[in-house]
Amino acid sequence: MGRCKQVLNLPGRGTLLGNAIRQARVLSGNVMVIVGAGYPLVRYRCTCEPSRWLYCSEWEQGLSASLVAGINAAGPKARGVYVVLGDQPLVTGEGLLELARCVRSEPKLAWAADYGNRAGVPAWIPRELWPEVRGLDGDAGAGSVLNGVGANRVDIPGVKLDADTPVDWLRIKRLLAEQA
Repeated sequence: MGRCKQVLNLPGRGTLLGNAIRQARVLSGNVMVIVGAGYPLVRYRCTCEPSRWLYCSEWEQGLSASLVAGINAAGPKARGVYVVLGDQPLVTGEGLLELARCVRSEPKLAWAADYGNRAGVPAWIPRELWPEVRGLDGDAGAGSVLNGVGANRVDIPGVKLDADTPVDWLRIKRLLAEQA
């Protein structure tokens, strides 16, 4: 994206990260934000406070470092973790509620958004899969673990468009303006 996309403003929704925190609250009252690049700017420009901020000093190693930092900070009583990305503002609350319902019914199973040909995030990673997540390296996300175990898929509208490029960002803003 060429800049700290987490602080980009969504029409009527605050920052991109603030929107993601509100999405995560649909899944859990305990929302931890893992930050690296751009910290502390990202924290101070965020329009919504999580339960906890966690700085990942190894952020330059890639996405896997953030995932590992998050599960390591989850605590010994956590049965699993939800993973929500900060750049998917089109993800619907209804889809997230369905994910939470599925997790409550079978918390020992992996649950993930259905991308058609693969599983991805938002997702639930049960504790039993944490050793595999800890084994990830570089920019590898949870998708390889989720697909490797055949995670149960949940239809979560809005997952297929994230804000990775300026073109994506313009498209997202246009779609949100049309919904308003």
